[in-house]
Amino acid sequence: MKQINKKKPLFLYTTQNSPCPYLDNKIERKLIAHLKGPDSDILHEKLAQNGFRRSHSIAYAPICNKCNECIPVRVVVKEFQLNKSFKRNWKLNSKIESQALPPQATIEQYKVFKDYQLSRHDGSDMSNMGLYEYTAMIEDTPIDTYIIEYRLNSGELVAVCLTDRTSDGLSAVYSFFSTKYSKLGLGTYTILWLIEKAKRLKLPYLYLGYLIKGSAKMDYKKKFKPLEKLSANGWTRLI
Repeated sequence: MKQINKKKPLFLYTTQNSPCPYLDNKIERKLIAHLKGPDSDILHEKLAQNGFRRSHSIAYAPICNKCNECIPVRVVVKEFQLNKSFKRNWKLNSKIESQALPPQATIEQYKVFKDYQLSRHDGSDMSNMGLYEYTAMIEDTPIDTYIIEYRLNSGELVAVCLTDRTSDGLSAVYSFFSTKYSKLGLGTYTILWLIEKAKRLKLPYLYLGYLIKGSAKMDYKKKFKPLEKLSANGWTRLI
């Protein structure tokens, strides 16, 4: 793999303490790295393999005081198999049409995003995002990124997933869906779709971000087995 130019040092800084959005009575602090210049994709890949996540043109990782509940996880794509529940979900959504596009925001996407936020995460910082902030979230990327749109046969947009690609996998940056179709299990379907996409691309992993013990919002990731976690000993099997 191409090495990052050692003459260009990596500058890291930490954020100020703030309330944790996932766990009550916990304080959050992050380590931040800017993704800039011609080596952005290489830098991002190395950071992703070390547990960082991307947002806009930065990569971040939690370094919270007295809390280590955020565990980076990734699906082992080659060994993943559909269980009965996943097979039902895949069949239920078999007529949905998907398309991977350049990372460009649209008003149509934003309406689905806003519906999702107000229904599932009302009061959060993201629920207050306007069209300008949403556009920045989608389009402000210095690396190989695309946005996947999922539509019914009627053409109605029902789900969206912002996805990064590295040499060893796909990374699900953020996904959302129309809550009026919640019975379709679209959140699960988008992950199953990404796993299948990674298989076709012969990529070994799907990065899912952090599994957070005690957070119902993040607990769903346990369903996608086999799952590896990142610890001081590197990536090892979790379940």
